[in-house]
Formats: sequence, structure tokens, C-alpha cells
Amino acid sequence: MKFKIKTPYQTINKVYRKDKINRTEFDIFNTELDKLLLKIDETESEEHSKNLLRDFLKNTFYKNHEINTKNRTDLVIHTEKTSKSNIAVLFEIKKPTNKTDMISAENINKKALHETVLYYLRERIENKNNEIKHLIVTNIYTWFVFDAHDFEKAFYTKELIKEYEKWKTGQKTSKNTDLFYNEIAKPYIEKSTQELNCALFDIRQIKREKITALFKFFSATHLLKLPFKNDSNSLDTNFYNELLHLIGLQENSGKQKNTIDRKKPESREYGSLLENIILILKSEDRIDNISEVEKYGNDRESRLINVALELSITWINRILFLKLLEAQLLKYHNQDPYYKFLSYKNIPTYNELNKLFFRVLAKTPEERNGAVSPKFEKIPYLNSSLFEISKLENQTIRISSLDGTLVLTPHKDTVLKNKANKKIKQPLNFLNYIFDFLDAYDFSSEGVEEIIDESKTLINASVLGLIFEKINGYQDGSFFTPGFITMYMNRTAIRKIVVKKFTEKYKWNAKTIDDLKNYIANNQRTNDILEFNKTI
Repeated sequence: MKFKIKTPYQTINKVYRKDKINRTEFDIFNTELDKLLLKIDETESEEHSKNLLRDFLKNTFYKNHEINTKNRTDLVIHTEKTSKSNIAVLFEIKKPTNKTDMISAENINKKALHETVLYYLRERIENKNNEIKHLIVTNIYTWFVFDAHDFEKAFYTKELIKEYEKWKTGQKTSKNTDLFYNEIAKPYIEKSTQELNCALFDIRQIKREKITALFKFFSATHLLKLPFKNDSNSLDTNFYNELLHLIGLQENSGKQKNTIDRKKPESREYGSLLENIILILKSEDRIDNISEVEKYGNDRESRLINVALELSITWINRILFLKLLEAQLLKYHNQDPYYKFLSYKNIPTYNELNKLFFRVLAKTPEERNGAVSPKFEKIPYLNSSLFEISKLENQTIRISSLDGTLVLTPHKDTVLKNKANKKIKQPLNFLNYIFDFLDAYDFSSEGVEEIIDESKTLINASVLGLIFEKINGYQDGSFFTPGFITMYMNRTAIRKIVVKKFTEKYKWNAKTIDDLKNYIANNQRTNDILEFNKTI
């Protein structure tokens, strides 16, 4: 057996790598890591090392988890606060000076690994614990970290389980642990041809620019494999439910699918987007202006609601898209506040929002007239049909027609807080409400190395895509396609196009991407092609 060495970063979940780091938590981690390194005394006992490590873990990520010894296992992290909960992480700890028993990348078949195998089998077999997530061998400086999934494949085998049972029940010449280490574990590791994945690092040698990866590596999210809120394949229900409230909708559960409907009469408020639109459509009698009005329903009331829904979705889509745009502009321009254009201060009326849609975003800088406010002069032109006046808007109303005096009661679980850090209760104008609501979330793209002062839930493009699908499928229900599936579909489609383009241009008989790579390798046409070869 030998180790397949990986860096801490390589073992972190690819989606979690992109999660931003809260500065306060990051500073605590750095401080505690420095304390750990300063307190290490190589002349002290192994017990001294255990206590240092326990303090470091408790003071960083594991305040809500029991950390202690268990039987002969040096240290364990439990899944919960109580020692009665299952063990999630097992540690084998050696003194920094104990080179005889400590494993190394060059010599893995040592007592530290033998002990780890025994503790693991004991926990799996005797305690029937299938919630182990990681196993760690460390001398405080050097860390060998194994994913329990890989460890199980390597050591939870019929052969080793059978040998363990014989040893435990006294069928061997001795029940002494040395027999297990030297006559069971050691020869098993010696003859095994497996490669065991292992994260290996020395905390003294972690460069400061790599400390963010170590922060995530030591976190409970990674070591305990906890779910994390910014998974782009997961719907953020708090965001979704409050957005529906702002629109004036609710999701209803059905036997086979969920549908999105107008709120029940007793819950409706004129300040919501949908009810405001219905009010104006009724008062100005705009439904009769629609060509092919029958596609919106068989009677006047259903047509009124469906037209209002379509307008609501169009306008919400635009606003959400603008929030993503604002986040990218801020990121690109180093958080220059000038680019934070989507606010109630800048857009206090529906008329001003209408100007932004059609006089700014839909026009090139040269086409914009002097009536456009200087606050929008650096907002880019978007060559997108999203900011073209729709046929339905032309035949009914634009967002500038809405009543800006109407207010909306905050959602019962609103993300908005007052100065006392309590949920706000006072009604708000829709524009004030939606801009503050969106500002309570992080819409910028994920950043591996980014550290943020304020912890906000990330709403990335994948999460918004999920929400768009659900809202746009309000009539029939809809199902979100997870990111890993769409990524596969997109990659497959793009590769087919690339193969087609190259075969047409160079008359190659390539049918697959691998065929194309071979042709490129054999026909080094240009530097561009060679660069392309690296990416695919």
C-alpha cells in the first residue's frame, strides 16, 4: 500500500471551495493557529499535544461538538455536543519527536497507521458507527488526513474484518494490541497494492496566501461533511419565499407537483407587485387592448390575472438580472460605490426604474439623451431582448404606470432587520422593500480566496436559474435541472460543435473530442489550437 498525496485544497468539495469566508471567523482561525504553534513544546508528553489540539479545534469550528478521548483513541470529534452521539473524526496523535511510530510519506507502515486501523475497525464493528467522516494521524506539525470513504475501501475488507474478529475473540495467540499491529495490520498493509488517498501538509509550512484553503479544510463543513447553504444545486427557500411574497404569490403543494398561484384573498396586499398591476389594469381597462387575448384565459378575470403574472415575471426577471450585473460591476471596480446603482435612493419611483430599463440599459451610450441621470452614465448598454419593450407592455402598461404610494407588509420570516437586529414589521414601498431585500444577499460570483466582512447568503446564477424555472413554470409546475447535469449537457453540446468546426476547417475525420485531440497533437497548426487542446 502507498499513499496518493493530495493538498488540502484538492480534497475540499468543489462547490465549498467557492464559498466566501467571513472575516471574523477567519481572523479567529488565524489567531488560534498562531497560538497552537507557539504553545507546542516538543519536550512535553503526548497528552500535552492532545490538549493543545483540542483547544485549537474547540476555539475555531467545534464549539458545538464534543471533543474528547474515547477508550484508547487519542481524540475524537463527535457529531453533536454529547459524547453519546456518534464519532465523526478519529485522531491518532504522536509527539513531534516520536519519529519511530509516526508515519511519513516515504514510510506509511508504522504504528501510527496500525493504531488508526484498529480504532477504525473497533468503531465500525463494535459500535456499528457508519457516520465516520475523516481519520487523522498527526504529530501536531505534520498532518495525514484520510477520507473515511477511502479508508473503508482500504481497510474495511472481509480479510481484515475476519482477522480482527479472531484477534478480538481470543482465537489468536494473544489479545494484545501489539499482535494486531505487528501480525495483522502491518503485513496487510505491506502486501496491499492499493493507493490510499491522503491529504498531507505541515502547518509550519503553510504560506499565508494558502491559509484560506486550510481554513476551509479544518472547518466542520469539510471535516464533518456538513451541508452548506451556498450549494448552487440547492434552492434557498428563505430567498425564494420572500421573493414570492414581494410578487404577491404563494407556492401550493399538489399530489404530483407544486404550483405557484396568486395569494388567497385574505392575504393579498395592493403593495405587492402582482396586486398593484391588477389594480392598474382594471382601473385603466387595458385588457381589451391585447391582441390574441384569448391565450390568457377564457374569461376576463383569468385574463386579468395571467396578464398581470406575465408582466410581474418580466419585471422581476429584469430586476434580478440587474442585481447580478451590479454585483459584477462592483467586483470588477473594486467595490467602488458609484456602481451600486440598484437602490431606493437612486430609484425611488417606478418611473425612474422604467427609465433605467429603456433609456439606459436598452441604449448605447451614444443613443442616451441628456434626460438620463448622471448616476446611470457608467451603466453599460445591454444588447439583450430582456430590455426591449415587450409586446404585452406595449399593449397594456409599463412599470412606470404602477402606484408608488402603496406599501407591503414584510414577510413573516423577512431577512430585513432593524437597528436592534430584529425583523422589521413596518410596511414598505415595494421598491424600497425589494432593493433592501436583494441587498441583504450576496449576488457576486463565488470567490475561492475572497474574505468578506459581512456574512451574506450567496445567491449565484445557478440558484437564480432554479428560481427562474420555478416562477416561470407557475402554471404547470417545473423541475430544476441540477448544475452538474446542465454542466454535463452543456459540455457535451459544446464539444460536438467544436469537433464539427475543426473537422470542417481542416478536413479531419474526427468524430469525438479524443479524436480531435489526437489530430491536434499530430497537426500542430497554430498556437491557438495548442491552447485549445489544453482546455478540452
